[in-house]
Amino acid sequence: MADREIRLMKGNEAIANAAVRCGVDGYFGYPITPQSEIIETLAQLKPWETTGMVVLQAESEIASINMVYGGGGAGKRVMTSSSSPGVALMQEGISYMAGAEIPGLIVNVQRGGPGLGTIQPSQGDYYQATRGGGNGDYNVIVLAPNSVQEMADFVDLAFTLAFKYRNPAMILSDGVIGQMMEKVVLPPMKPRRTDEEIRKECPWASIGRTKDRQPNIITSLELKPEVMEQRNLALQRKYEEIQKAEVRYDSQRLEDAELVIVSFGSASRIAEKAIELAREDGLKVGLFRPITLWPFPLTQLQEVAKGKKGILVVEINAGQMIDDVRLAVNGKEQVEHFGRLGGIVPEPEEIVKALKEKF
Repeated sequence: MADREIRLMKGNEAIANAAVRCGVDGYFGYPITPQSEIIETLAQLKPWETTGMVVLQAESEIASINMVYGGGGAGKRVMTSSSSPGVALMQEGISYMAGAEIPGLIVNVQRGGPGLGTIQPSQGDYYQATRGGGNGDYNVIVLAPNSVQEMADFVDLAFTLAFKYRNPAMILSDGVIGQMMEKVVLPPMKPRRTDEEIRKECPWASIGRTKDRQPNIITSLELKPEVMEQRNLALQRKYEEIQKAEVRYDSQRLEDAELVIVSFGSASRIAEKAIELAREDGLKVGLFRPITLWPFPLTQLQEVAKGKKGILVVEINAGQMIDDVRLAVNGKEQVEHFGRLGGIVPEPEEIVKALKEKF
């Protein structure tokens, strides 16, 4: 393959192609709609013949995340993907990874719920992703793409952040972005790291005895409460560091905006069209799009919201990110919500109507 390649592909296919090109060591997953193309594309690419990347269909989502736990514990770039019910099954393993400070990538191409729900798109996993869906006090770095290009770009970014902070990272997508087709510039090929490079980059990794040290032991278990408290405090300091350094967001047409739509992922794409329609109708509307859902851009949104007539949070759920928006605004501006449920994707005209009715 050339260093860079421009292709027309689905978001799920972009994830798979980017994984191969970014030097990922292993993928462990289980098929579920609407993300099955990720493992299907990897099977077609056969990276084990070119880069040596392992691709394995595990027997379950629980097995998948525990394989990521093991591979990440050895300092390898490993990942899994699933859709909402499958990621729910992974929560114990994600909590273990956070507690043991093991890097890894989880891709969630969301579908409607609760329960088995529907195979149609949703953004109903926001709470689960940003609040730590498993047990204990922990956070996962969460990136929310709104295009096929960002699906590809965020693979390498997620691994970079995961290894920088020794923390699980998640790409929180949905069935719209996973299934839609767009032009994408694939990242350049980079080789998988050698064992020696892994030893230098990951001195904590459990890769057996070496000449200069004893074997590393990785665990999230500690029976002494005073020691466990110190571990937790160290994790909280790390999360504070991430919150200060790794906030990402995008904004559009805020210079003269009187109203602001706050939206992420596929809903933000729909919001862009709604803003065009609203401005044609005389409403001065802008867009604020969080890219990192955790850490959430609280301070940045707080500045944007000052003096605005109102904020409309547009999500494909019953209202989840709105809680973070309200925390940012702190009651100083009016915040309202518009969303659709059950796998129904809102129309731009519905968003404009909501703007007029609520403000």
